Amino acid sequence: MGGVKPYKVPAGEGEDILIEKKSRFIGHVYKVETVEEINEILAAQRKKYWDASHVVYAYILHDGTMRFSDDGEPQGTSGMPTLDVFRKEEVFDVLCTVVRYFGGTLLGAGGLVRAYGKTAKMALDAAGVAMMRPHLEVLVDCPYNLLEIVRKRFDAFDASEESAEFGASVLLTLYMPSEQFEAFSADIIDLTNGAVEPMAGEEKLFARRIK
Repeated sequence: MGGVKPYKVPAGEGEDILIEKKSRFIGHVYKVETVEEINEILAAQRKKYWDASHVVYAYILHDGTMRFSDDGEPQGTSGMPTLDVFRKEEVFDVLCTVVRYFGGTLLGAGGLVRAYGKTAKMALDAAGVAMMRPHLEVLVDCPYNLLEIVRKRFDAFDASEESAEFGASVLLTLYMPSEQFEAFSADIIDLTNGAVEPMAGEEKLFARRIK
């Protein structure tokens, strides 16, 4: 996993609404990982918005899988502009649906492109963006008298304390960006004169919000 480069994903679920010449566009963004998960969300959206004029969608997964649907809108005016928002922002593992209730006034091709693209971006902004990057599980066996001194160093290495087990000493479980471990370990060993030596565990992918 050390070869996995950081990449952006939605920080969570987001929703926003755009009104354009009485047409209502409802944008939703979801963080997804599989096509099966996407299909379940799409089925639920179509059921919820059964009376909508169109349920447009676009998705991109980190493995390169991408797809979009105009759902009856003129070709190139809805699904592709929606997809382009996430390609431009370089956000992956994302599904965006844009539900349209027609307001009686035609928007024209250019108007549709702008409306769908803008709604998708609004929904992404509502969801926020996180960076998915490899994090290392780190075990720190620490004497009680050094606990607070050691804890004060966590922020400098972007480390998050996951758990603490209190026994004869305190066993801390942390997660930190993998590339920080060597410097963190050296810092703690130096700080405690060798009394505490962090141990590297498994590596996992974690998302941290960036905006």
